[in-house]
Amino acid sequence: MDDSRRAPEGVDPTIPNIARMYDYYLGGKDNFAADREAAEKMLAIGRQMGNDGREVARENRGFLRRAVRHLAESGITQFVDIGAGLPTQENVHQVARRHAPGSRVVYVDNDPVVLTHARALLADNPETIVAAGDLRDPDAVFDDPGVRAHIDFTRPFAVLLVSVLHFVTDDEDADRITARIRERMVPGCHLVLSHIRTNDEVAEEAVVESKKVYAATSSGGLVGRPFKRIESFFDGLEILEPGLVPVQAWRPDVPWDVPVDMDRTGIFGAVGRMP
Repeated sequence: MDDSRRAPEGVDPTIPNIARMYDYYLGGKDNFAADREAAEKMLAIGRQMGNDGREVARENRGFLRRAVRHLAESGITQFVDIGAGLPTQENVHQVARRHAPGSRVVYVDNDPVVLTHARALLADNPETIVAAGDLRDPDAVFDDPGVRAHIDFTRPFAVLLVSVLHFVTDDEDADRITARIRERMVPGCHLVLSHIRTNDEVAEEAVVESKKVYAATSSGGLVGRPFKRIESFFDGLEILEPGLVPVQAWRPDVPWDVPVDMDRTGIFGAVGRMP
């Protein structure tokens, strides 16, 4: 079936979408030809830099899974996943409920394809809801009546910003978003965040080509940030051990026997707690 017939009303399948590209990296089938073409361009750029883009996506997903598991085992039973993307294996609600039965989850996204698929998947799951919302307006997410009916914001909850903030290309916007989210937190809340980390040694040509690919997507762009900038998104929070590290080195399921290169590029992640 051609993409124009598969696409929900209001979705242009000729414009690449970051959620559907990520779905493609993870081996999913909820993507269109434009998404696959853009994703393949990024995979080729990654290979030139010595990276396997599909493996990076899997490592990032593993970080999310381990972070949610840790929080659920620590007593957190409320999760707000902003920029959730398309449903895949080991979703937040599956991991949370496995380790803390009764956990309540809100998935937030602004993509009609994501919302359609997520609502269909979760139709019979009263402990998990899907809400339309935009990362750039966190107050609208927290003040959404459906979200407020599902999450008790007077009790500890976790906010997940997993591989989404690097699509906010303006530094002031990124600072404003994360600051406002922290302001809405109560003691015991947690922020789970992963972000593309860059340094001065990254080939300028690769950076330029990557930006071109993502500039043509519905997100409008991509920006990697240096270590200290990413770390600043946790200002006022206690960053849990092992700190801000490459996502595959964050509390791995098996002993990590590869030296952690803190100067490497890639996706870095951390979990912060509001004291």
